[in-house]
Order: sequence, then C-alpha cells, then structure tokens
Amino acid sequence: MRIVSLLPSATEIVCALGYGDLLVGRSHECDHPASVIDLPVCSRPRMRIDVSSAEIDRSVKSIVSQGLSIYAIDEETLCTLAPDFIITQTQCEVCAVSERDVEKAVSEWMDGQCVIVSLNPNRLEDVWADIIRVATALGNRRNGEDVVAALSERLEAIRSRVAAHAHTPRVAVIEWIEPLMAAGNWMPELVEMAGGENLFGEAGKHSPWLALDALADADPEIVVVAACGFDLERTRAEMQALTDRPEWRSLGAAASGRVYLTDGHHFFNRPGPRLVESLEILTEVLHPQAVPCRHREQAWMPL
Repeated sequence: MRIVSLLPSATEIVCALGYGDLLVGRSHECDHPASVIDLPVCSRPRMRIDVSSAEIDRSVKSIVSQGLSIYAIDEETLCTLAPDFIITQTQCEVCAVSERDVEKAVSEWMDGQCVIVSLNPNRLEDVWADIIRVATALGNRRNGEDVVAALSERLEAIRSRVAAHAHTPRVAVIEWIEPLMAAGNWMPELVEMAGGENLFGEAGKHSPWLALDALADADPEIVVVAACGFDLERTRAEMQALTDRPEWRSLGAAASGRVYLTDGHHFFNRPGPRLVESLEILTEVLHPQAVPCRHREQAWMPL
C-alpha cells in the first residue's frame, strides 16, 4: 500500500494511525514527524510565500479569482510514485491542493487507478471523523476509533483542569495579520475548552475578516495570534503591521502584556492530532496555573 499526503494534517493523521512507513510522497508543507522530510514533494505554491502577509493576501485573492488553487500538483512526480491512496481536502482552497486538481491529475496521468480520500474539517468533531475516515480507507476503522478516543480523553482531561477556575477571560484569536482575520472553524471550541470566552469567529464556520476598530471596541483581555502558515519567528516579524496602529495600542491586552504569539503553522491551523497540543498551548496562555508550561518559547511567547 502506497500513500501520498497532500496536506500536513493528513500526514500527521497517517503517522498517528501507524502507517507512516507507507507514505511515499508529501506536500511541500508536510514537515512532521521528521521522518517525512525526505519524502518526494508533490506540490508547490503558485506564489511567493516569503513576502508580507498583505502581499500574500493579494496574491491569494488574485489566484483564487482566476478559479485556480494557490497550490499546484507536480503531476509527473505523483505519477512516478504510483500511489494507491492520495489524501487531500475540500475544506479550504487556501490550505492545500484542491480536490478537483487531484482528481484531474489522477484521471489524466494515472488512469484513475488510485483512491482519493478527501478530508473536510470544519470543527473538532469533523477532525475526529476525518481520522476515522482515513483509517477506514486504509482498512482499519477500529484503529481510527482508538486514536480518536485517546485524543478525546486528553482533551477532556485539560477541560476538566480549567473548569474549576471561576474567571473566564475574553479572548480574541487572530488567524491572519494583514488584513486582519479572526479564527473560526475549530478554534472557538478550543478557546472554550481552554477556559476562555471566544469573541470573534464561530465554531464550524470559516474564519471571518475582522476590522481593527471592532477588535478595539471589544477590548479583549487576551489576544492570541495564530497566523495561518506562520511559525513563531515569522509571526513576530509580521506583528509591526498591527502594533504600529493606534487602534492596537489602545487595546487593554496590549497595555497589560497579554498578547501572545503562537506557532499557528505547526499547531492551530493543522486539523489533526496536534490540536491536543494546541489546546495545551491555549491553556498555558489563559490559565497558566492549571497546566504544566511545556510549550513556552517553542510554540508560544508573549509579544
């Protein structure tokens, strides 16, 4: 059995299920666990990603307006790898190679001799369903159910530890810096599990654009920046686009030092097993007395 994963969360799911040794190809963003780094790369971005968040946003909108995915498949490499399974997604055109591009490549280059497994995570229960979907496609549904049960148990243990804390801080989670975007999908659920009140974004719905004036008016106690595709260092480098604005400087969270930068690329924006670690990170930020501090400086830091 030969598997190609075209998104990082799917790669992590395959490895969590114990099938990492069956992976023969990956996307350009798949980098965890370390064992996948040397796999052939089957995708590439159609734009520069080493530019500012504002420039990335303009490029994304331009490409999407042409009816294209922002990522291209290396069809020749994919054909050479001859996978039995390709795992992709339908949730977001900006997150990974689109399902229609995979279907096109399979039909034109591989004579349709491959099973496409499409993931569509919009909230936590969908992430768990996707894990079971992958396990079922690979022939072992029970394995997927066991993995989900273990992950759910870890989430509940964290939720129980913060439940005793009376104070529920008002939290804004930022998913994109310029233009400003709040976090949606599974993030509101994680904020609530971590003992916070989520101010922007709705569970199960795509991340909404957010006016800086609206953020200032809400005046959250805590701001968490989990920029999609940006690690901790890149997020810090981008923050001047916000911190130079007078509306930002008026935030109580900014004045009190309760703005936190996170590694959104490796944690919050990957709908897979490491959403449990993402909850740990949120809990360390919101209720540091409730859990051991394991992730500071590696996955989050104060601004």
